[in-house]
Amino acid sequence: MMDRRSFIGAVALGIAGVPLPSNAQPAGKSLRIGLLAPGSASASATQVLLEAFRQGLRELGWFEGQNITIEYRFAEGRQEVLPKLVAELIRLNIVLIVAEGTVATQAAKSATGALPIVMATSGDPVGSGLVATLARPGGNVTGLTLLAAELSAKRLQLLKEIVPGVSRVAALWNSANPETVLSLRQTEHAAGALDL
Repeated sequence: MMDRRSFIGAVALGIAGVPLPSNAQPAGKSLRIGLLAPGSASASATQVLLEAFRQGLRELGWFEGQNITIEYRFAEGRQEVLPKLVAELIRLNIVLIVAEGTVATQAAKSATGALPIVMATSGDPVGSGLVATLARPGGNVTGLTLLAAELSAKRLQLLKEIVPGVSRVAALWNSANPETVLSLRQTEHAAGALDL
C-alpha cells in the first residue's frame, strides 16, 4: 500500500504526466480525492485537461471507479462559490484536493490546513501566499506552477524588438485573479525599464 506522501507525489506527477516505476503502483482500498476548478465542466478545454489528468493517473496505476474515486467540483466561472465547493469536498472525507489555478488553490488552503492540496498549475505560489518557497513549500500545498508573471518582462522585450518604435502598450487583466495582479506588476516594472 502506498503511503500518503507517496500518493500525493504520484498525483502531482500524474498531473505532469511523469510515470512512476511499476512497483510504486497502488494496491488495496479505493481512495477518494477532490478536484476543484474555477471554470466549467462542459468547456472543451476542461475536458481535454481532465482526460490528460485521468490518463496520467491510469499510467500510475490509479483507475477511476476501481482504486480511486474523484469528486469533481466546478465553480462555473463564479469564484465566490469556491469556498462552498471546498467545504462539500471536505465533508466527503477525501484524502486530498487537486485545485486548478491560483484562486481555487487559495480557496482550498483557506478551508483546510491539514488536508493535502495539489495545485494543478498556479501562477506565482510564493507571491500569492500559497507556499513559503518553491524549494520548501511548507504547509499543505504542493504542485505545479507556471510562474507566468516572470514572463511579462520577456513579452514586452519581444514586443519592443518586433516593433522598435512602440512607446505605449495596453495591458488587459482580471483584478479578481491574484495571478494577473502579479503579472500586471511585473509588466509595469518591465515597461519602465524598457521606456514604455
